[in-house]
Amino acid sequence: MADFHPPGERRSAAGGHAGEERRGASQPIHSARAGDSQPNGGQASFSSRQPLNPRPRQAYAAIDLGTNNCRLLIARPAGENFVVIDAFSRVVRLGEGLAQRGRLSDAAMDRAVGALRICSDKLRRRNVHLARSVATEACRRAANGAEFIERVRNETGIRLDVISAQEEARLAVLGCHILLEDGIGPAVIFDIGGGSTELVLIEPGAPVPRILDWQSVPWGVVSLTETAGGHEGSENSRRARYAEMRRMVADSFAEFAERIAPYQEPGLRLLGTSGTVTTLASLHLDLPQYDRKAVDGLIVPSVSMRDIATRLSSMSPQDRRQLPCIGQERADLVVAGCAILEGILDIWPAERLGVADRGIREGILRGLMAADAEGLAAQAALRRLKQVGS
Repeated sequence: MADFHPPGERRSAAGGHAGEERRGASQPIHSARAGDSQPNGGQASFSSRQPLNPRPRQAYAAIDLGTNNCRLLIARPAGENFVVIDAFSRVVRLGEGLAQRGRLSDAAMDRAVGALRICSDKLRRRNVHLARSVATEACRRAANGAEFIERVRNETGIRLDVISAQEEARLAVLGCHILLEDGIGPAVIFDIGGGSTELVLIEPGAPVPRILDWQSVPWGVVSLTETAGGHEGSENSRRARYAEMRRMVADSFAEFAERIAPYQEPGLRLLGTSGTVTTLASLHLDLPQYDRKAVDGLIVPSVSMRDIATRLSSMSPQDRRQLPCIGQERADLVVAGCAILEGILDIWPAERLGVADRGIREGILRGLMAADAEGLAAQAALRRLKQVGS
């Protein structure tokens, strides 16, 4: 699964509010926010009680190139957990204009390649043992997606794997399910991305939850914003635009809503991973600036998240930019995220919402480390058999 080799080199086969609580707060994963580029120490807790890898000094990496962001994590295994040794995140808006043109623009591709060059340098400096790099909805939908993937390989040495929506949902669950609130019965985990939203109905209990049903819809914060139009105008026009977003989202969720209705019972549990939920959680906490330790694992009353969504939807873009934890980068996109979040709360009306600042990258890292550990165990077993035979 090693998918990085520098250009020109031969690829090696080696591969504090009422009603809120926290989950997993004792073992946070430290990662960079948009615009950051810094090493961070910390541990991510997994539900498995077996060591992930017997090679604790090896570095593993995960890159997630989404419709809006490019994110990297590099980590080393540490028993049941892993320690993040480097991280990078940058808003690249790869899917900007995709809803209108059906293609990735030259400017968007240049931004993404620039971010991936930084990732490539970090992989090389950290002497990464195994890496997996994935691209999601923007590259799935774009007519020139394959050309862009080839350009990335030629210019950065990174081989992007354009994953399916189902694989995207699976990795998100793998990366954040440990933060799900305790309880009985099925739960829903969702990931609001830039170009799509994945919803997964799971049955907890095993080290890795069993997926009962899932759905991917083509509405993320970028695609919904662009489709609904960017002119917000007066407060009345902003409210009308938000209502139209809510209608579009509800229509796309309708089939999934019907399928999961029989699973609803008292004590519904809901966990979200995305910039939307972490941003709204920051506003709920009234943070002066984003604090991952305060947000990751937080459990917030759903009514509070709805109130914040309603308030944001009626504010002008200029007023949203003045709010801490939103700023310029998220001011234009957060309203679409609010519409998607409210749509999810409509079809799975949990009283509380779990917030995760972890997801696909952490899922990739867990998969890489577990697969490498299994491979080493198989090799050791084969050696023992040969010794017995001799």
